Amino acid sequence: MRRDGKRLKHMDPMYTVAAHIMDKRSDSMNMVTIDVPLDPIQNYLVKKRKEGINLSHIAIVLAAYVQTVAEYPELNRFVVNKKIYARNEIAVGMVVLKAGQIDGTMSKMYFSPDNTVFEVNDIINKYVEENRNTPENNGTEKLIKILLSIPGLLRVGVNLFKFLDKHGLLTKSIIDASPFHNSLVISNLASIRTNHIYHHIYDFGTTSEILTMGNTREVAKRRGGEIVYEKCMPFGIVMDERICSGYHFAIAFRRMQQYLSDPELLEKPCKNIRVDDSL
Repeated sequence: MRRDGKRLKHMDPMYTVAAHIMDKRSDSMNMVTIDVPLDPIQNYLVKKRKEGINLSHIAIVLAAYVQTVAEYPELNRFVVNKKIYARNEIAVGMVVLKAGQIDGTMSKMYFSPDNTVFEVNDIINKYVEENRNTPENNGTEKLIKILLSIPGLLRVGVNLFKFLDKHGLLTKSIIDASPFHNSLVISNLASIRTNHIYHHIYDFGTTSEILTMGNTREVAKRRGGEIVYEKCMPFGIVMDERICSGYHFAIAFRRMQQYLSDPELLEKPCKNIRVDDSL
C-alpha cells in the first residue's frame, strides 16, 4: 500500500495494458496548448482589488484546477511500476525564486477539494513567503543537503529512492519532501517574460501533469462572421495519457476553462466532489 495513493483494480483493461507497453512516463506524454481569455480573469481581479481583496492570476488558475480535480478525480491518478493509482491528496509543486536571487526552490502545496479561491490564494501566499525567505527550511532543500553532505551518497540515495518508490515503500516524509511526487507542477513563465513551454513529465515520482503559463498573446477568433483578436493566457500542458481517456481530459479541461471564464464560480466550494469511480 502506497502512502500517497490507492491502487485502482477496476480499470478498463486497455489502460492496464498501456501501462505495460508504455512503462515510462516519457513514453506516454501528450501535449496541448489551451488559450484562456484574459479579460474575465483580469476584470475579476480588478473587482476584488476594489473590494480590498488581493488575488493573483496563479491563484485563479490553481483554484480552477483544484475544483476541476474535485469534479474529475481521474486527473489525479498516477502510474508507478506499471500500476495505476488514485492519489489521496491534491499536491501542487511550484518553483519560488529566492529573495534577491535568480535561483529558485521547489516544494509543494496541499489543497482540499472543497477549497475556495480565497483559501487557495492564502495557501499560495503562505507557501511563497516561507520558501522565498527561508527556503533552507523546506523539506526539499533539507533532503538535497543531506544527499550532498557525503561523497557518493547522492548516487546511492537516488537509486535507493527509485527502488523504494517503484515498490511503494517510500515513507510519507520522503514523499512530502520530494518535488517529483505531485498531482501537478505549475510554472508561471509569464512572470519572467517567457513564452509557455511543454515541460517534460518526470519518469521518477508520480507527477502526471505539468502546466506552464506563458506570455499573453492575441488569438484570432471568428465572431458573427468577423475575425477578432482576443488577449489570451496560453497554457502549455503535458500529461500522462495512461491515467485516463482523452474524453476525461477533454471534459475536465473544458470545465476548467468554464471556471476561468467566470472566476466568481470559484468563490464557493465545489458542489460536485466525486470519488474516483475505479476505486
